[in-house]
Amino acid sequence: MNNIPNTSQADPIPETARLEIEELLSTGDLFRYTNEQSAVLNLEQNFALRIGTSYALAVSSCSAALFLALKALNLGEKARVLIPAFTFGAVPSAVVHANCVPVLCECGMDYRIDIDDFLCKLESVDAVLISHMRGHTSDMDKILFHCDRLELPVIEDAAHSLGTTWKGKNIGTFGQFGCFSFQSYKLLNSGEGGMLVTDDPDYFAKVVVMSGAYEHNWKKHQGEKEFFEKWQNLLPLFNMRLNNLSAAIVNAQLPYLNQRVENGRRNHDITAAKLSGSEWIHVPEKFEQEARAPDSIQFNLIGLTPPEVVQFCDVINAMGIKLQIFGLSKDNARAYWNWDFLPEKYNLPKTREMLRNACDVRLPARLSLNDCKNIAEMILEALRQVKNDVAA
Repeated sequence: MNNIPNTSQADPIPETARLEIEELLSTGDLFRYTNEQSAVLNLEQNFALRIGTSYALAVSSCSAALFLALKALNLGEKARVLIPAFTFGAVPSAVVHANCVPVLCECGMDYRIDIDDFLCKLESVDAVLISHMRGHTSDMDKILFHCDRLELPVIEDAAHSLGTTWKGKNIGTFGQFGCFSFQSYKLLNSGEGGMLVTDDPDYFAKVVVMSGAYEHNWKKHQGEKEFFEKWQNLLPLFNMRLNNLSAAIVNAQLPYLNQRVENGRRNHDITAAKLSGSEWIHVPEKFEQEARAPDSIQFNLIGLTPPEVVQFCDVINAMGIKLQIFGLSKDNARAYWNWDFLPEKYNLPKTREMLRNACDVRLPARLSLNDCKNIAEMILEALRQVKNDVAA
């Protein structure tokens, strides 16, 4: 097929970023604390306003945000943190780096937390880290009800969920902390980078100090003086700051976020509609309370033998569409059995079965409707080839 869509390329950086980048390059003013009103502070203020939180801290990655959030909770060494088994390897890594123990919870064929397993493990943990993997929101009503009941703090890994809402409220604003990513494949792209948000002034002061606001650089943050003075020199510095150049690149994209969310949802829905017509594909439905902001599509293969699944993956990638099956790709960082650094091992048959049949294809917001239709048709054609080969 001609004009194969490039699903690897990110959305372009807006032209509006160029003037500020040129100024930063000409002055060399890349450190966030050189001036009172830095590009990083500007991004933090705009992001907090956009997402609907009191405070925002720009950091070097979403992993850094997760780590700082865990440290700010002061959970204690070997505290147990419940996470979904379907997430990226950076999430349990952040838990381990914070000297805590990841407790893995089963996920179902809809990619979300299995609530029964969640509740079975909830009373044995000290905190909950909800990872909205690939933008699929677990049942936040049930999660928050039971965490509140047990007085357990909640951190949201919203790396894939910027722009997603639950009952009209932004994902990332439900727990004590929300953590976002600006890595290249996200809706806002600075190559690397992240954001931590919270409504708690004391928690915010702690993460600011630990992020690398040494001496009195916390004065160049939004926040309340009494809380910063409380934690000055009491907490270790991890130096996880974002720089001005990255902040300027992200800030220029913020005005385009709503359009990217709309385009991403359109791309996902039209692709899902075409794929759902196949007897060999199941695309899980979203929750009624959830308005998603997808930049990719996930679907489950149905009725294929393991060799057929492998053959399908080979055929579609040979066609030029980059598709991964989480549980088949060698050393995939989203397959929990590859996390050999975990202090405790888990047998999670539901999650394992899902990962061995769950397909993942990027659908950047910049793609056209024709691009998405072509991608869907190529996926269906690859399945037809596999099934025809079997029949022959």
